[in-house]
Amino acid sequence: MFALYYGMIFAASLTCAALYIYIWHKHFDVNFTLIFTLIPIACLGYLLSALAHSLEAAIIGQQIIYIGGSFLQLFIVFSIFNLCKVEVPKYLRLVLFAFCAIVYASVLTIGHLDWFYTKVSFEMIGSRPVLHKEYGIMHTVFYVLVCLYLITGIITIIYSWIRKKEIPRRILIMLIFPDIVCVVNYFIILKVFNLSVDLVPLGYIFAQLIYLLIAYRVNLYDVSNTVIDSFVQEQKVGYISFDFNLRYLGSNQVAKDLVPELNDIAIDELFGYKPSQRKIRHFLDSFRQNNENNTFVYVVNGPDDDSFEDDQFYNVNVNYLYDGKWKRGYIITFIDDTPNKKYIKLLDNYNDTLKKEVDDKTRHIVEMHDNLIMGMAMMVESRDNSTGGHIKRTSEGVRLLIDEILDEGNLDLSDEFCKDVIKAAPMHDLGKIAVDDDILRKPGRFTPEEFEKMKAHAAEGAKVIHEILLHTDDDSFKKVAENVAHYHHERWDGSGYPEKLAGEQIPIEARIMAIADVYDALVSKRVYKEAFDFERADKIIMEGMGSQFDPRLQSVYEKARPKLEAYYASLAE
Repeated sequence: MFALYYGMIFAASLTCAALYIYIWHKHFDVNFTLIFTLIPIACLGYLLSALAHSLEAAIIGQQIIYIGGSFLQLFIVFSIFNLCKVEVPKYLRLVLFAFCAIVYASVLTIGHLDWFYTKVSFEMIGSRPVLHKEYGIMHTVFYVLVCLYLITGIITIIYSWIRKKEIPRRILIMLIFPDIVCVVNYFIILKVFNLSVDLVPLGYIFAQLIYLLIAYRVNLYDVSNTVIDSFVQEQKVGYISFDFNLRYLGSNQVAKDLVPELNDIAIDELFGYKPSQRKIRHFLDSFRQNNENNTFVYVVNGPDDDSFEDDQFYNVNVNYLYDGKWKRGYIITFIDDTPNKKYIKLLDNYNDTLKKEVDDKTRHIVEMHDNLIMGMAMMVESRDNSTGGHIKRTSEGVRLLIDEILDEGNLDLSDEFCKDVIKAAPMHDLGKIAVDDDILRKPGRFTPEEFEKMKAHAAEGAKVIHEILLHTDDDSFKKVAENVAHYHHERWDGSGYPEKLAGEQIPIEARIMAIADVYDALVSKRVYKEAFDFERADKIIMEGMGSQFDPRLQSVYEKARPKLEAYYASLAE
């Protein structure tokens, strides 16, 4: 009979735990989970005690019972603190847990030391196993802890009822019952009426039922979580997260559908250096430079590139990723804005004539803008008495390399990107505008100190280009131009400057620029050297593949070499 009673209690506790698992939500308080874990364990202890036929088995049953008895009240109090929004320092939580652990450690000494039970014996009264015990000092400590947790929980609930209007009253009422029922069962009913069965596990089942009701309802009151979940589900919001080192942390399926490249990147992989990741990296870089620049537009083209109707438009927001109150990285969210964008497009269709005129004016402005940039590049070059014609020659070198890249087709670079690289090539040395004349025009080799100052032109060039193109609508060209100026002196082995990037961390546009730049430096006369012949220049370039240059560009360079030599030979005629 006793075993049947405790067996039914144990089965009921497992059923409640299964229901909790069924309704479990990621926003549930972890203390709920611990409560639903400890109660079945304690109920199992009661069942094992009822089935015991020896002192050792009865002691094991008691030790399992007290896993719940020692820790359950603690986690109930913690859940009350969290539900009542009472901040408890982490060190205090740890101290309270340590007290419970010490009490349970004394439980494990039953039968060996007299800390928890001073004496313990076993007998069978009919079919009922009975464990006789005399309580020790740690059992008194156990009583004190249980009472303190009970009083603390009740005080917290009463305080929240009086002072915290934002705490749901229904939850506060439900929180009072589990604690009181368990304690009343143990200290009053069991002791006063001297029942042959223990009602404490029955109180545990009651507590589980109450906490199921609380768990089911509590998330409805958490506005931040319910609104976020509803918004993500209904609006099909995509999100991508990164740490401060721009390592990929994760994304949801909506984001992966919008940015298919996310399906191929591993968690914790460095993000943003591959061409396919350039657009997303631009969003992050803009926000990192100025956190007010956090709004962008992301377009997903339909199957018909010429049809606007199949395109999808997403508003993109970049913000800090928070873990509690701490900033831990960045999060990018995508919100579908296609209906609004298409409505705007519909309105635009009524202004075709005006749009054409605006386009013509814009084209003219762009041409003027490009000419201005080229003029600035030529002006900077005119200050450097060792690199006359360098801009024109390197630009042609880049064009020849790009032609071979497109012909080879192994690097998966778009036509637009390749055009941007060619267009950006004349701007690669704009940073020299910030270098002093006495260094830039020095008729000889630089000293180490002078070379350090000269090296600053790479980073300065990126800054200059950023300011010049700050308000351009062509974000992809802006990024390419900045990368070409910033990183064309980086080396594949990481020994370059200004940031010592290595391998694919170096943007591909800068790797292409590096070959054209160095080749021109080798075959052209400088104040500190004569021009090298083509064979010597080729040997130096080939020796640099894998150390200075991207080895994947070796075949591109080899195919472009005859055209490079023909071009430079024509300049000497």
